[in-house]
Amino acid sequence: MDTLASLARRLGRPGVVAATVLLAVVVNLIIFAVGHAAGATYTFTAGGEVTQVAALTLVGFTAVPLAVGLTAAVVLSRWWRWVVPAALVVAPVLALLSIPAMTLPSDLDTAGKIALALCHVTLAPISVAGLLGIRALTPQTAAPSVGSPS
Repeated sequence: MDTLASLARRLGRPGVVAATVLLAVVVNLIIFAVGHAAGATYTFTAGGEVTQVAALTLVGFTAVPLAVGLTAAVVLSRWWRWVVPAALVVAPVLALLSIPAMTLPSDLDTAGKIALALCHVTLAPISVAGLLGIRALTPQTAAPSVGSPS
């Protein structure tokens, strides 16, 4: 934990967000490539048309929600102390709940479902690590949880 706090101090808040997003994208691209090597086609039917999950789509679906969520935690934690502890619960829960909500109901092949589900699973610990870095940079004497900044 001390190493994470030290790294977070060196990176600063924007750096923690960027490093967390970059790590998630790299890990998920590796999983995507391994899935492809294992025979995943990443094709599925949506709106009656066959479509495919491309690597760029995976990058967007990894980076955008994670960057938005971490940035919101950074900004809101300056005023409300409870934001990061709440996000430490909400982020991994959302990452894991998206598996039965998005991946499992699709008609992806088995290898594709497993690979994409693993991409969702990896977001849980990676988002927690990023949030712990943000927490390390959040003053323990944050403004009260109600009202505007002091």
